[in-house]
Amino acid sequence: MSRDAKAEPRTVRQWVTLALGVLLVAALCVLAGRWQWHRYESRSAQIEIIESNYDAEPVPLTDVLDGPGAVLDPQDVWQRVTLEGSYVEDATVLLRNRPAGGKAGFHVLVPFVTAPTDGGEKVVMVVDRGFVPLGADASAPDAVPAPPAGTVEVTVSLRADEPASRRDAPAGQVQAINTAQVLAEGPDGAAWAEGATVGAYGSLRAEDPAPADSLRSLPVPDTDPGSHLSYTFQWFVFAAGAIGGFLILIRREKRETVTAGDLLGEQRASGRAPGETAPRRKRGPTAEEEEDALIDAQLPESRP
Repeated sequence: MSRDAKAEPRTVRQWVTLALGVLLVAALCVLAGRWQWHRYESRSAQIEIIESNYDAEPVPLTDVLDGPGAVLDPQDVWQRVTLEGSYVEDATVLLRNRPAGGKAGFHVLVPFVTAPTDGGEKVVMVVDRGFVPLGADASAPDAVPAPPAGTVEVTVSLRADEPASRRDAPAGQVQAINTAQVLAEGPDGAAWAEGATVGAYGSLRAEDPAPADSLRSLPVPDTDPGSHLSYTFQWFVFAAGAIGGFLILIRREKRETVTAGDLLGEQRASGRAPGETAPRRKRGPTAEEEEDALIDAQLPESRP
């Protein structure tokens, strides 16, 4: 192609292909934005439940879970409840691979049996009593503080039973706080608690009487909303940018563009050498000069 030739305009087929590509990119950006928006809404709902329940006044367990077999309502997660009964220390199980406060270690899970009141049934609930650091060989803690003996009143925050884990764990340890799996890892299995469990576990907040040796407290729930909202705006901006860029391209394509070849062709046609500037146009007479010339033409010629 010669130097002074203009770029060929895009064909209809090229414009259609480009438009479809832009629409596809914009649609994907919108979908990603909607996904981030739904994650933002879900996270906001979780934070609202935490802020509503975590510091609420504790209520009796039966006000939230009416008896064995009851499943925790999602709106009651983190609700504080009180239980009175005793720990089954021999059935203590360790939860592995669950750091607390950025530190590796184990959660101490102990079944708690409530004392029946007003003709009610006993309830067996797994209580996460706290956290112990890794031991010398990292496979188990060096020591596990015992829970208070005898009758105890505990305050816990209710948590939904976690799905059962398929990962293996050493004896006496689990990979998830799932009531059935925790009880099954005890030395006597889960048969002793059959028909008395609920679909929830407790995250310990207080014990009365206090134990001789306390565990490290569990961290407070996270209420950081994350970056989902800002990501939502970013994806929608990307979608608008793709469409806006396409419209600008159309406008530029319609605008006549002067190329270097066009300028060289104009110089050759006027007979100027390359690099020579165009001659300045001669300035015409002003109105005052034209009036003076007219007066001079009307005066008689002077005689000698």
